[in-house]
Amino acid sequence: MSRNRRTTSLRDSETRLTESDKIECTGSWDAIEWTQIDPVVSRPVPHGLSDFLYEAEEVIAEGYGVLVNTDEAGTLFVTNFRLLFLSEGSRDIIALGTIPLATIEKFSKIVIKQLSGPRQYDKTPTRRLLQVIGKDMRIIVFAFRPRSKQRRAVFEALLRCARPTRLWDLYAFSSGPSRFSNASPRVRLVNEYLRLLGMKSHISSAKMIEDGSFTLSNDWWRISDVNATYDMSATYPFSLLLPKSIRDEDVLQACKFRARCRLPAISWCDARTGAVLARSSQPLVGLMMNMRSNADENLVGALCTQLPDGKRGRRKLYIADARPRKNALANGAMGGGSESSSNYFQSEIVFFGIDNIHAMRESLVRLRDYLDTHGTKSSDGMSSFLRHGGWTWGGGNLSSMSASVSTLGDSGWLNHIQNVLAGSAWIAARVAIESASVLVHCSDGWDRTTQLVALASLLLDPYYRTIKGFQALVEKDWLAFGHPFADRAGMPSLSGSDVELPRQSSSSNFPSSPMRQTPGSFPSQPLMASQTHTSNNYSPIFLQWVDCVSQLLRMYPFAFEFSSAYLVDFLDCTLSCRFGNFLCNSEKEREQYGVSDACGCLWMYLDDKRASGGSSHVHYNLFYDPSKHEGPLLPPAAALAPTLWPQFHLRWSCPSEAQAGEVEAQCRNMMDKISELQKAKDAAERKARETIATMEAVKAEIRSEKQVSSSAMNLARKISRENNIIKRAIQSLGCRIHVSGNDDCTINIESNLPDRITSTCETGGSLDLYDEKMDVPISVTLTHDNGDNDDVPGNPILRVCENLCPQRTVDGGCKWPDAGCAQLESQFVGLRANYDAFDRLSIYDSYFQPE
Repeated sequence: MSRNRRTTSLRDSETRLTESDKIECTGSWDAIEWTQIDPVVSRPVPHGLSDFLYEAEEVIAEGYGVLVNTDEAGTLFVTNFRLLFLSEGSRDIIALGTIPLATIEKFSKIVIKQLSGPRQYDKTPTRRLLQVIGKDMRIIVFAFRPRSKQRRAVFEALLRCARPTRLWDLYAFSSGPSRFSNASPRVRLVNEYLRLLGMKSHISSAKMIEDGSFTLSNDWWRISDVNATYDMSATYPFSLLLPKSIRDEDVLQACKFRARCRLPAISWCDARTGAVLARSSQPLVGLMMNMRSNADENLVGALCTQLPDGKRGRRKLYIADARPRKNALANGAMGGGSESSSNYFQSEIVFFGIDNIHAMRESLVRLRDYLDTHGTKSSDGMSSFLRHGGWTWGGGNLSSMSASVSTLGDSGWLNHIQNVLAGSAWIAARVAIESASVLVHCSDGWDRTTQLVALASLLLDPYYRTIKGFQALVEKDWLAFGHPFADRAGMPSLSGSDVELPRQSSSSNFPSSPMRQTPGSFPSQPLMASQTHTSNNYSPIFLQWVDCVSQLLRMYPFAFEFSSAYLVDFLDCTLSCRFGNFLCNSEKEREQYGVSDACGCLWMYLDDKRASGGSSHVHYNLFYDPSKHEGPLLPPAAALAPTLWPQFHLRWSCPSEAQAGEVEAQCRNMMDKISELQKAKDAAERKARETIATMEAVKAEIRSEKQVSSSAMNLARKISRENNIIKRAIQSLGCRIHVSGNDDCTINIESNLPDRITSTCETGGSLDLYDEKMDVPISVTLTHDNGDNDDVPGNPILRVCENLCPQRTVDGGCKWPDAGCAQLESQFVGLRANYDAFDRLSIYDSYFQPE
């Protein structure tokens, strides 16, 4: 079918597809005919669905059906991001039936006729099925009502949305960066280079990248901007870590001797010993294996620096070829090949025998079919192997499944995992034990090379076993060094001038798993339609590497900060293409079209999820203890026996086994309970502290009130005692006291005085008495109105003072010095005397003279 040429501008509205470019598959598996379909039209959001939709997610089509895997009815929605199944009973999303469109590997329509009787074949109603196969190990089947056209609506929506021909039709561009904006990946790459050089005090910035001031160095290595414009190699990063002794001019010469100009560059280095882990593509030695390059040999030789600690000589160089030896020799027919140890100083060539991307792809397909066949939620809806009460998975130990172990072994997936693990462990041992330098390559240097280098770095450097370091490792070795994520995921890319993803017949791809038949059914009719991966370059290379990381996590549970759940979520986000980090095939493409600015960031999304759960979040490894593994991890060969990754491989086909028996899951449940108890304890302690504080405040108030009350009581007792004393004292003078209702006080003085003294509160005077019975000084003060007549003769108060004062002398003086009691309104000397004056008395004073 002819196609219109596309421009590479993401913003040019003229690049929109015309009606003739919209195609639909309406043939069978072997003969596919393409016809025109209608453009995508969004539909109103059904009631109750908006709560489940992401930002900028729109409904394209819907249909009522049954999820055959679980025999659950519901509504199937096709949005611009995913296939979403909403249960009719619970009105909640069913995880098994919900899959991002980018995660769908292929889908097809299937028709099955049930056999009711030998002569009723033509009258038997058919089952309309839609099979969806995912890259995440699931095979799901939906059944629809015959002649309802609902399956057709869903299928056509999938044709339009699941395989967009243009990159910017992906949901990642529709949702935008939102709150998960992506900082510059180039800044983070330079910061990682600075860490490797031992220059942690230097921090890169966007300004440093723009003005080129990031080209720093240490004694051995330097950061080079020779590929700043991507002219040297379109698939290499803008900055490279190279030997300090090699000039940029020599680098430009050396790159011509390597496939796709992917010259030897340093991926990891030991700033303490000078050992390096380098990567490249295959050398172009030609068919006769006799082509050489002095620039390339000098560059590789510069990786062998002097040995540390005063040892004489230079370190050894290992050249690790990830391919089988026969494959490396076969590449010589196309100009490639492998190095000769005689051409490179003090070197040794090693072949790891890891198969190519096509073998990995077919292996994963066989494993997925096997798990679907024997899973508890099989895509055929039957009571399958485990549903019949057969064997269990045994937490990855399949030795009990004697009838099925051979089938799992035939998939070859675990063998491939073991080969990658063994090669990475061998590389890490050469660097850690021998302090040697290792150069790793395969054919193009972006698949098997990346797997080995990234896994060996993970073993060598504890920093990469943290969450932050894991991000730096993935961004450096997988993204910056140009792993073709778009091609390996079967998504549109921007390579060259063609921005359209070509469509091919499914016959050119690996076969899918056949639909198993229910008892009493005819074989299914030819597939009415199919949509598969359109590129033969699709391969689960990155998934395989993450699987290897999970194997190391199982072997060393104390060495990794992140958990297996983190790896599953990370892999799901990568396969879904919801974020822009893993789009396109190279750093150049992502920078050229501004993917980082236009799309959200996966790392920010994962950080936000962890922040919501704190240190107890499921992404954190509960057993992480960095003190136990401060150096490199060097697993013995006997430990490299991989098993199925339950959390990923079995979560759809056998979800109970993916969780059962897991020590981490049990420990996490206990930690959750402990966390809840700790929260309850904290709340109780907080409430107890508040109660204690309240009680202390009440006690303080009570003590204060008690003190006030005690003072008042003492004062009252004192006043009462004084009142009684005054009353008796006045009565002893022959006076009677009467207090009227209007507070007027009347004192009647009756004594041997020649005259009766009557005084009211309007008159004034002062009486000083001493009560011998109470032995208490008594003070009686009488006030009067005649302030100006204090010395008036005949004043009754003065007569009282003269007659009653025991200290008064005959001549009118006072026996007590400074008493002043003869003055009106003063006090009697017997009641409040100046006892300090007693010290000034002389023995000859008149006080002691007889009267």
